[in-house]
Amino acid sequence: MFCPPGQREGAARPRLAEPAQQFGVELVLDLYDCEPSSIRSARKLREFVDQMCRLLQMKKYGKTLTPYFGLNEPHTAGYSLLQFIETSSITGHFSELTNTAYLNIFSCRPFDAKMAETFSKTYFGAKRVRRRLVQRV
Repeated sequence: MFCPPGQREGAARPRLAEPAQQFGVELVLDLYDCEPSSIRSARKLREFVDQMCRLLQMKKYGKTLTPYFGLNEPHTAGYSLLQFIETSSITGHFSELTNTAYLNIFSCRPFDAKMAETFSKTYFGAKRVRRRLVQRV
């Protein structure tokens, strides 16, 4: 089991969540017709994560990973991103074939989902967005 530096494994023993108690919120965004250059650059994707974390006051944990893969199928070829944050993660997958971005922001701390959606749409130049907000209990 991975344990962050300075913490011992099992040190935090939080009480179990009550069945109706919310654990966190996950924002799921599908962004269509994105500006092609915005999803084809690892640097721009890391910049997106940096700006999103500042905007939502989320603290990054480690570096942003931006592998380029999925080359076996045309619709899956492109970058993906993963950024752990102290309260969970930001992930994204980008299809160069369709100029589409698929983002997930999951946090145990409340955040402004509408602000995250608006920023993402603007940053990637998306013409259309599908948004879902999932309560995780």
